[in-house]
Amino acid sequence: MKICIVRTLAAIGTCLVAGTVKAADIYSPMTPEVQQTTTESGWTFSFAPYFWAAGLSGDVAQFGLPAVDVDASFSDIFDHLEFGAMAIGEARNGPYSIFADVMYTKISGQAGTPRGVLATDVELTSETFAGLLGVGYSVFESGAARLDVVGGLRVWSVESELSFHGGLLDGRSRSDDATWVDGLAGFRGTYSLTPEIYLTGWGLIGAGAADLDWDVAAAIGYRFSDTISAVAGYRALGVDYSDDGFVFDAVQQGPILGLVLRF
Repeated sequence: MKICIVRTLAAIGTCLVAGTVKAADIYSPMTPEVQQTTTESGWTFSFAPYFWAAGLSGDVAQFGLPAVDVDASFSDIFDHLEFGAMAIGEARNGPYSIFADVMYTKISGQAGTPRGVLATDVELTSETFAGLLGVGYSVFESGAARLDVVGGLRVWSVESELSFHGGLLDGRSRSDDATWVDGLAGFRGTYSLTPEIYLTGWGLIGAGAADLDWDVAAAIGYRFSDTISAVAGYRALGVDYSDDGFVFDAVQQGPILGLVLRF
C-alpha cells in the first residue's frame, strides 16, 4: 500500500483549516468601522464572506503514522476540496464589540495501492472546523482611525476517515479525530487614507491545548458605499497542537479577498 500517499492526503486533510482556504474580514477589522451608521439602539452589525488562497506547510500526523512534512500550494489543496464555507460577523456598540469567525471545510482524496492485496485503493475524507468567539474594546479612536484590544477563544475540530476498497480490507474504514480550544489576544485596527480607501489589519497570539496559536493579516479596502466594501491583502495563520500521536503543527498563508456588508 502506498502509505506515503495516504499520509500526504491525511496531512492535507488535517491542515486544511480553512480548507478551502477562504478568508477576509476576520473579527471585522476589514470593516470600515469608523464610518458605520448606528441603529437606534446604538449597535452596528457587519457580515463578511471571504476567499483565502492559502497554501500550507508544516508537520502533521494521524492514524498512528509518523509525522509527515507537508508543503502544499493552494492549487494542490483545491484539487481535493469538496466543500468549504467561512463567515465573519460582528456586533459593535460604541467602544465595545462582539465578533465570531467560523470556518468549515471538507476534502477527500483517493489513491491506488501497488499490488492491491490488502486494498486496491484507499480513500481519505477529512472535515475541519475552526470557530473563534471574541470581544473587543477600542483603546484609541479618531475620525480616521480605530485601534481595538481583542481577546477570545478558538475551537478546533478535525475528523478524518480512511476507507479501503477491494482486497482483504474491502469495506473497512478507520477514523481519527481531535478537538481542542485555545485562548487568543491581540490588536486590530482600521485607518482611513481617504473617504473611500482604508488600511486594516490584526494580530492575535495565544495558546491552550495547543502550544501556540497565532493569526496576523494586513489589507487595503475600498468603500463602494456606506454598506458595501471590498478588501484585499495577505493573511497568515499557524497552530502547533499535538496529543497522543495526533500532530497538527502547520502554517497557512496566502492572499485574501473579501466583501464586507454592513447594516
